[in-house]
Amino acid sequence: MYAVIRTGGKQYRVEPGQQLDVERLGADLGSDVELAPVLVVDGDRVLATPDELGGATVSARVVDSVRAPKIIGFTYKSKSNQRKRWGHRQHQSRIEITAITPGGARKATAAEKAPAEKAKASKTTAKKTTAKKTTAKKTPAKKSPAKKAPAKKGTR
Repeated sequence: MYAVIRTGGKQYRVEPGQQLDVERLGADLGSDVELAPVLVVDGDRVLATPDELGGATVSARVVDSVRAPKIIGFTYKSKSNQRKRWGHRQHQSRIEITAITPGGARKATAAEKAPAEKAKASKTTAKKTTAKKTTAKKTPAKKSPAKKAPAKKGTR
């Protein structure tokens, strides 16, 4: 079983027991965090729609607070002796995925869908026949659009 989660503007594929570095979370070290999945794959069952992911959660524990590798930048303008060197290290949280709960409703099989589809079809035909009897109002005739004159040839 695995899931795809979204945090910090990025998406990650995670499995239980996996550790990964994400953008800094506002949680303390050792605290539990609930993350909403974008996709959950449980064997042959794939949950991807909002209805299916309604009860799905990914539980994680904040293990450490780390910093990303340094990014070094340098600006330079020729002939004017302007040089600026700068660096940046982003703060990150290292989390460990503790559990993935799929939740959601399971999909109906073809045998379960057949009786439900027949019932829906009979209801829609009954509604159509009653609608024809009650809607006998006359609709006003629409005017045809005005015709455009043919383009004139220029004398240029």
